[in-house]
Amino acid sequence: MLEIVQAGGWLMVPLIACSVIAAAIILERLWTLQEKRVLPKHIVAYVRDWMQHNELEPEHLQQLHQSSPLGQILAAGLASRGQPRDVVRERIEDSGRHVVHELERYLNPLHTIASISPLLGLLGTVVGMIKVFSSIMAVGVGNPASLAGGISEALITTAAGLSVAIPALIGHRYLRGRVDGLVVKMEKEAWRFLETLPTSEYGYHYAEREETPPLRRRA
Repeated sequence: MLEIVQAGGWLMVPLIACSVIAAAIILERLWTLQEKRVLPKHIVAYVRDWMQHNELEPEHLQQLHQSSPLGQILAAGLASRGQPRDVVRERIEDSGRHVVHELERYLNPLHTIASISPLLGLLGTVVGMIKVFSSIMAVGVGNPASLAGGISEALITTAAGLSVAIPALIGHRYLRGRVDGLVVKMEKEAWRFLETLPTSEYGYHYAEREETPPLRRRA
């Protein structure tokens, strides 16, 4: 393996660095974007239980905020309870944008790696072919051994660039899809929670009324 890396020339260094960074990002995001970490089960039930028993203390909100991304959104809504519904919804949406930004962390660098790795491989191909033609100009085509170094460098860097880019692209697409799925689920939980949150206009739970919540009437 070391011989192959050496034969690939100096462009193998950034390609190896890209492969290590891409692997680290994919593993970290797979761990962070687990559904049980983003949307813990029964978290909404716990919040409703606190509300029903008037146990929403500042330490509860702090604990909820630090528990998970969904908890951060719910905590933003609870911190604004008693205010007009539009204000509460704006706070939830603002918190949601920050949460989505955190979920998408490192995905842009991963996409960048998937994009530049083939270009680095192509650059290695060009450098290798330059060496081949320089050798031809120096000793002619009668000595194949003098041409082998440039050709092998061109092929190795091309293969290395594709070997880094393909898994990085697959990982980026998969993680992007996972983020989109988690965002949809968080939106459902957040709006469901908003409909049951007391505000200055409706100081009780919609579950206690037969009327359709205003948010649904506008939809």
